[in-house]
Amino acid sequence: MIYTLRHLTTYRYARTVRFARCNLRLRPRDGDGQRVLESAVHVTPEPTRRLERRDFFGVDTLTLTLDEPHREFSVEAVSQVTIQRPVPPPPEAGLAWERVREAALALPSLGPDGPAHFQFPSHRVPLVPEVTDYARTSFLPGRSAYGAAVELMHRIRDDFRFDAKATTVSTPLAEAFALRAGVCQDFAHVMIAGLRGLGLPAAYVSGYLRTRPPPGRPRLRGADASHAWVALWCGADHGAGEGIGEGGWIGLDPTNACVVRDDHIVVARGRDYGDVAPIDGIVASAGAQKLTVEVDVIPEDEAA
Repeated sequence: MIYTLRHLTTYRYARTVRFARCNLRLRPRDGDGQRVLESAVHVTPEPTRRLERRDFFGVDTLTLTLDEPHREFSVEAVSQVTIQRPVPPPPEAGLAWERVREAALALPSLGPDGPAHFQFPSHRVPLVPEVTDYARTSFLPGRSAYGAAVELMHRIRDDFRFDAKATTVSTPLAEAFALRAGVCQDFAHVMIAGLRGLGLPAAYVSGYLRTRPPPGRPRLRGADASHAWVALWCGADHGAGEGIGEGGWIGLDPTNACVVRDDHIVVARGRDYGDVAPIDGIVASAGAQKLTVEVDVIPEDEAA
């Protein structure tokens, strides 16, 4: 499947901004059955300086400095991506979760896709005993890591309410868990915390999800949204099981209770949201600001 992606972010400020610096993480990721055909970022006003780099986790980051006074700042990222992922493994496939935990601790690799960086607490995903106990219910002795994680994913989808007003981007994980409500970021953080509490490596993935308009209705411009899910490390390739992705990773989407396939487009993978935020930075100004975001995920078989 080939997708055209458009992500437009616009900030409007109540007072003039005289200096701003921001980091953009908007280019989709290559690998895991996904290949970027082309990608471009358009910024208004034109920044004074641009710095392109790839961080430790392989996230392409564009850092911009703007020192021209402005009242509006817009970023439009347009990409074309082709995706073809393997059929997910059968239920209960792969290594037992205890063996996965032991393998992760024994693996000497400290590479960016190795499990060592995703097995322990991070800034936005602390270990919360209540969350660990919640996850433990699915992880019976000897059960496969993949099968137990799929069950945990479904339990989160059933037990939590999707509510965009219940949390904000800075709501602590423990609070979202107590509310049993939130958005995809909260669902992913809760699942990651539960898995790491049991010693299993789990990463935070940001990207997009293909949505389908109602039958007979046209696709509405800008009506899609960015999305977040979880990547679980299921062991080394030779023991992970058929259908497990590159390096032993497989994507699980607790918001929609599904294994990641060709409808998910990966932009970045990190320890938590803080590693992969689409845009962050500083602004030197006073007063309020208004943020609007438009996202389009357009498959090749639909008219753009």
